[in-house]
Amino acid sequence: MSILEMTTVGNSGWIGHSGPDQVKAKAFYQDVLGWTINDMPMQDGSSYSAAVIGETAIGGFSPMPEDTGSWTVYFTVADVDASVATATAKGASVIQPAMDIPGVGRMATLTDPQGARFALITYESMAS
Repeated sequence: MSILEMTTVGNSGWIGHSGPDQVKAKAFYQDVLGWTINDMPMQDGSSYSAAVIGETAIGGFSPMPEDTGSWTVYFTVADVDASVATATAKGASVIQPAMDIPGVGRMATLTDPQGARFALITYESMAS
């Protein structure tokens, strides 16, 4: 079995947790899955709590509280805007329009026609 890079188009290269209490969520997943939680500095001076296995960050915890907890899978695409257009043409709904996150890339959050939440991302490192 090979391990895909997070920048491989079509890969689910990142997972993001949202919920009402980030501290409790991080402690829960540390205990249940054995994750290490590292604060990653962001270019705007804030930090983002990343879930780490070994030395690889696989996901993180949103600092913005939400009423209920959920996970969002981030699928890597070559062009977020084009992929959002295709998804909406096929019945998806946009939750968060495409936006640039300095030091990370361009991303958007949607729901598919069945109501499942997902995100699309093009990492800055993929820019030619």
